[in-house]
Amino acid sequence: MSFINTQVFCELIQRTITIVPGMDLLSGTYIFAVLLACVVFQSGAQEKNYTVREEMPENVLIGDLLKDLNLSLIPDKSLTTPMQFKLVYKTGDVPLIRIEEGTGEIFTTGARIDREKLCAGILMDARCFYEVEVAVLPDEIFRLVKIRFMIEDINDNSPLFPATVINISIPENSAINSRYALPAAIDPDIGINGVQNYQLIKGQSIFGLDVIETPEGDKMPQLIVQKELDREEKDTYVMKVKVEDGGFPQRSSTAILQISVSDTNDNHPVFKESEIEVSIPENAPVGTSVTQLHATDADIGENAKINFFFSNLVSNIAKRLFHLNTTTGLITIKEPLDREESPNHKLLVLASDGGLMPARAMVLVNVTDINDNVPSIDIRYIVNPINGTVVLSENAPLNTKIALITVTDKDADHNGRVTCFTDHEVPFRLRPVFSNQFLLETAAYLDYESTREYAIKLLAADAGKPPLNQSSMLLIKVKDENDNAPVFTQPFISISVPENNFPGAQLTKISATDADSGRNAEISYLLGADAPSEFNLDYRTGILTAVKKLDREKQEKYSFTVLAKDNGIPPLTTNATVLVTVLDQNDNSPIFTHNEYNFYVPENLPRHGTVGLITVTDPDYGENSAVTLSILDVNDDFTIDPQTGVIRPNISFDREKQESYTFYVKAEDGGRVSRSSTAKVTINVVDVNDNKPVFVVPSSNYSYELVLPSTNPGTVVFTVVAVDNDTGMNAELHYSIVGGNTKGLFIIDHTTGNITLKDKCIAADLGLHRLVVKAKDLGQPDSLFNVVIINLFVNESVTNATLIHELVRKNIETPVTQNIETADATSPTSDYVKIMVAIVAGTITVILVIFITAVVRCRQSPHLKAAQKNKQNSEWVTPNPESRQMIMMKKKKKKKKKHAPKNLLLNFVHIEETKVDDADNDGNSITLDLPIELEEQTMGKYNWGTTPTTFKPDSPDLARHYKSASPQPAFQIQPETPLNSKHHIIQELPLDNTFVACDSISKCSSSSSDPYSVSECSYPVTTFKTPVSVHNRMTDSKTSTIEICSEI
Repeated sequence: MSFINTQVFCELIQRTITIVPGMDLLSGTYIFAVLLACVVFQSGAQEKNYTVREEMPENVLIGDLLKDLNLSLIPDKSLTTPMQFKLVYKTGDVPLIRIEEGTGEIFTTGARIDREKLCAGILMDARCFYEVEVAVLPDEIFRLVKIRFMIEDINDNSPLFPATVINISIPENSAINSRYALPAAIDPDIGINGVQNYQLIKGQSIFGLDVIETPEGDKMPQLIVQKELDREEKDTYVMKVKVEDGGFPQRSSTAILQISVSDTNDNHPVFKESEIEVSIPENAPVGTSVTQLHATDADIGENAKINFFFSNLVSNIAKRLFHLNTTTGLITIKEPLDREESPNHKLLVLASDGGLMPARAMVLVNVTDINDNVPSIDIRYIVNPINGTVVLSENAPLNTKIALITVTDKDADHNGRVTCFTDHEVPFRLRPVFSNQFLLETAAYLDYESTREYAIKLLAADAGKPPLNQSSMLLIKVKDENDNAPVFTQPFISISVPENNFPGAQLTKISATDADSGRNAEISYLLGADAPSEFNLDYRTGILTAVKKLDREKQEKYSFTVLAKDNGIPPLTTNATVLVTVLDQNDNSPIFTHNEYNFYVPENLPRHGTVGLITVTDPDYGENSAVTLSILDVNDDFTIDPQTGVIRPNISFDREKQESYTFYVKAEDGGRVSRSSTAKVTINVVDVNDNKPVFVVPSSNYSYELVLPSTNPGTVVFTVVAVDNDTGMNAELHYSIVGGNTKGLFIIDHTTGNITLKDKCIAADLGLHRLVVKAKDLGQPDSLFNVVIINLFVNESVTNATLIHELVRKNIETPVTQNIETADATSPTSDYVKIMVAIVAGTITVILVIFITAVVRCRQSPHLKAAQKNKQNSEWVTPNPESRQMIMMKKKKKKKKKHAPKNLLLNFVHIEETKVDDADNDGNSITLDLPIELEEQTMGKYNWGTTPTTFKPDSPDLARHYKSASPQPAFQIQPETPLNSKHHIIQELPLDNTFVACDSISKCSSSSSDPYSVSECSYPVTTFKTPVSVHNRMTDSKTSTIEICSEI
């Protein structure tokens, strides 16, 4: 195909690979090979193979490159010069072929083509090639063609025996059909032209001849005894052996075979290994052992003495390089090895005990390469040199081909991998075309005025360790042309001009010079294509003017090119860059990022803390953009930093007194005639966060968990789960055991809430264990917390759940410092006793609750009692303010089978919190008298979407004893002054810390102002907010107050 069609084919292959990504390995390998061929073809390199027989006469036509490369499809009219085929070969070499430069026809020359001479170092069965390179010119269609001629063998050599007389000794007791090896003949030809047949002439019917073929493909003659021998009758036989090849015409030769009949030796030597392959470096010193051969002979005496010797098939090179000890069989190096001369050697070793059938062993010696050969550089010129120097015009186009550089290294693998490069930066490059050949071509435009001559030092280095290198010099002279372009006196012109200039103002004068003369030195000045319309350039004088009014705020810098063109033919042009900087004038007022600023700050923000930041910009530059901020209308409540714009308060915020502040900020620049602007600022005061932790697991104070006595210490027996609707540090919880656990049998993980068994359970630990667990968030400055009761029943099993529930209920009534211990009752008598005890305890509890209720009602205010008398039913609000469910409790008792009493019996508690240094209890030792809630019919699931509560609506709200009065904001502002304590309002409660609920007249609600909220109790007459704090009583312990919504 043509060169253009080949490019289209390569592009089609590349697109096919892009479209079909999922191809198998075989298809990918094939396409990779095709792509590689395309890359080589597009780089201007091709290969062509021909076959030629050796000994061909002169002027025999071998091939036609014009047709074989499809170059005839290229029209001659598109070429600047006629197509030319030039044989590239080293000076001094005698080429075996010649090429007609005009037609591309290849002919043989008078030089003899001798395959045996050309490929003397190649194995007999390998192919023989002769390679040349041909350059196809001119440059428009340039390509380098590597032509490979495969030399076909002809039958021009006769097979020859190693000697004209062959002596062989045969024992007289040789059996009929015994075989004896004869020396093989050698024929330099290969294939059918090599040795094909042996014949025995005048065998006298006593001896016959057979030919066998070895595994290596060699034909070996063997003498066959056809009759019994008698040395006393005749001890010598003389005959001829003929060897023939298979060529045409056939060639042959003969040798005299002299057979001596000897006494018997009926055991042949045997090699321990018939094939041995060894590797030895080519720099191994003389005398180095190659291998040790071992052979044995079953005979004794003289017949067991084994002599080792090389077969006559071993090449003379191998015999010259290696020595075989005839007695020991040790092969050593006799002369220095050279892998480049012969990389491997086949040593056929025979072991003979004096008999006629020696043992055979093949030793294959692989000579490994070392880096002992320096690379060679072969320069073949494409541009004909003059007195050894290449002359190029300075107008020579890029990629002008100069010479073909061939680098070779006789070493192998990495040692023979050669790279070629130049020793310094020159406008030439070496482009690889084949693995070891490079094209020297121009890589940049030449300039006679800058450099008139180049001495290129070519370096070739191999990849050995250490690498070896070779260098060669190549001289190139540059031919002068008229190519000087104008040169600006300043390649980069920077000018400054104030903004708001008058149109037509002169900015600067641009000048350039030209090294040429005459018309070539006459220069015209032009604006480049990237020049803005604001400027004009006089084409004769080079004066640059501004034709429009410039505005720095729209564009501060202008960068464009100006051109200087001479009047030569063709004209030459050069350019320079002009940078115009527009200087600032104070013609812009400061600009606020917003017309109005709204800031939200927590009410506990300290005085002089940071409220927010006002950002102002000024399009001007320098002092004209230096903005100073101030607050208008003298305002002592706030200050603003004149430079940074940070607003700070001079007051303490109280959202209940004032929710927002509004004022105006003035921004004034520092111009000589200053400019200013104002913006409105609104500061909104918001509450801080006040959500406390809520327990999810356990769901009630009355639940329990079974713990087997066999539980191993460190085992998690229960996991407390609490949630906090806050975020950040306010939602991170810290768990601790603050009550119960008198025996210290359990510990809790402060982070996960996992309760684990601390020590191994003993018999005394059986029973119900009560733990008061506290969940405290990490909010600042005051954290919020809640508590829950965990009941752990240590026993083997639970056979009486009713009894356990009764123990849990009784556990609630007892002080926190006690644990109820019992064993799992299994006998009817034990159950009966426990049931009776439970009934008695329940009766006492009911009486006690009724008594306490009466006492509480006696303490209530007169107006509350009056309101209660007018109502038939009392309404109790659950601790969950979101559910708004009112549990109606009738005063009369109604007994129902299998149900707990309807009335709500409360055993009011006293919480005493004492500060101690116990890390496990989080610094608090709490004694609790907990409420008892007997009605569990209305127990429900935790609602994740409602306002957080302690438990279900029917569970006692223990967390209200620990509620903090200092909410935490959703964002953090680092305080710069001590916190103001004015927010800590203390509400005095009755000393008995009783729970008091809102009646039907009042309504408990929660209002929120995102992201902060407060709880409030609203009444028909008035609304008030009840922030709760810690109240210190005049006792030895610190008692927490309870948040209350009370009927007024």
